[in-house]
Order: sequence, then structure tokens, then C-alpha cells
Amino acid sequence: MKLNYHHLYYFWTVARTGHLTRAAESLHVSQSALSGQIRKLEDALGHDLFIREGRRLKLSEAGRIAFGYAEEIFKQGEKLTAVLGSGTEINRETLKIGAVATLSRNFQEGFLRPLLGREDLELKLVSGTLEDLLRRLSAHHLDLILSNQPIQGDEENPWRSRRIARQSVSIIGPPGDEQSTKIPEFLDGRSLIIPGRENNIRHAFDQLCDYHNVRPRIVAEVDDMAMMRLLARDTRHYAVLPPVVVRDELETGSLEDYGALPGVYEEFYAISIRRRFEPTLLTELLSQPAEELLTRSSNWSF
Repeated sequence: MKLNYHHLYYFWTVARTGHLTRAAESLHVSQSALSGQIRKLEDALGHDLFIREGRRLKLSEAGRIAFGYAEEIFKQGEKLTAVLGSGTEINRETLKIGAVATLSRNFQEGFLRPLLGREDLELKLVSGTLEDLLRRLSAHHLDLILSNQPIQGDEENPWRSRRIARQSVSIIGPPGDEQSTKIPEFLDGRSLIIPGRENNIRHAFDQLCDYHNVRPRIVAEVDDMAMMRLLARDTRHYAVLPPVVVRDELETGSLEDYGALPGVYEEFYAISIRRRFEPTLLTELLSQPAEELLTRSSNWSF
């Protein structure tokens, strides 16, 4: 069987848009003609490439494999056109990375720092909810998601989560408190600013309090670490925070670290989708040592 690359190109275009109508418009063909071309490709390959979800099309398992090959084939075609058109080789890659909106900006910058300033790369950054970012990842509109919680993939959604760094979380508060009891007993009755319920730090903190039967007084639940830093700095309340978030305040003595919470960490995950061809730049990013990521992050203010 000889592959029809014209049919493959039509399939690739539909897979990238996830919508038959928009793909047909961009290709300047009718929907019926486009559907017919894709059916011929499916017949030739012996597999259905799409699963219909309402008006949208989702790649089947065979479709994901075919898309990976098509991505590589047509990317090389674009390079060939650029080389022959200009007489010089152009190797400018595009990397699309999404980040959960509540994730530390410093960590994001530390993670991406090896790529910043590279002339051979176009870096596209998107922030949003994890649910929205996962939809974009599944539609191949993102190469990677940075998140503070892992995701379990399955056959329908072949996501994979990899923990890339972890840092301790402490009780941060105004200086000068005579700590007569140890953590976690120190928390009992204490006025605290804590992360929101969607944050994994909060889950671990609640488990710690339940296990040791301590009951702090919650004065605020905050999703954004930068806002938690401001509240910890400008009030007399204590906060559940990674020390790196308030590094400057700890150095100047305006805030004090009263100790790490046992078993409570902020974790950072890279979420990608299983694919045959993974961009080389992505492989390089994911191979960075966790210690370097956290060291870079701690060198900047939030």
C-alpha cells in the first residue's frame, strides 16, 4: 500500500483544528470532499482516525500515531521549502507551553530560562485552568503543561505526568514570636493564611492537622502565592508558604520561618501527551536537575 500524502495532509489539517468545518474552510474544499478524502486514508490504513464528540473530532489511538508521523513529515516539508526558497537553512522551532494560572511565576521562568534569548526558537506561553490546558494539549495546541498537581492519563487521554521539582513548605509569620511548642502543635489556635482547596499544599496541610488533631484559625484562603506573600508581609497573621516565596522578607527580617511542615511540599509537574516524536527542546527541558530549577527560582523575587 502506497501512502497518499494528499490525504495525509488533509487529515493533518483536520487533526490540528479538531473541527471539520474550519479545516475545510482553510483548505478551500467542501466538507463532504474533505470527509471523503479522510475516509480514503482510513480505508488505506485500516483504522478509524477520529472519534466524533458532538461537532468536534477527537483523535483515536490510531489517529494519534498517524498525527505524530504527519507532524514530523510536514514540519520537514516546511523546512525544505524554506531552505530552497532562501538558499539558507532555517531551523527555527516553535515550542508551546501552558502553565496553570496559580503556578509560581518564578518557577516558570527558572524552568524556561535555558530557552530564553535563543534566536532559533519561538516560545509561546499560555496560562489558564488545568482543565482548559489539558484540552489544548489533547488537541496538540500545546507541547507541555506546567502544573502543581499530577494528572492520571488513560487510553482515551494519553497524558503523562512527571514530577520535576519539589520544595518544602513552612509556617511563615511576624518575627519575635517565642516558639514554646514545636510544629505541628504550634499551629493549634494560630491565625493562618492558607492556600485554597484546589492546591495540593492545602490537601497535605489539612491531613497534617487532622492527624495531629490541631485546629488553627483560618483567616484567609488564597490561591495565588504572590497574594499570600503580600498578606503575610502586611498583616500579623501566619501563612503556609514555601520559604522561597518570601525570600527577601526572610533575609531582611520582616518575616520569620518558624519551621517546615513535615510531609507538606509544593510539587511541580510537567504534563505531556505520549507521542512518537517528542521535540528535542522538550527533552532538554525535562532533563534539567530539580536542584537547578529551585536554585534559579530562589534567585528572583515573586
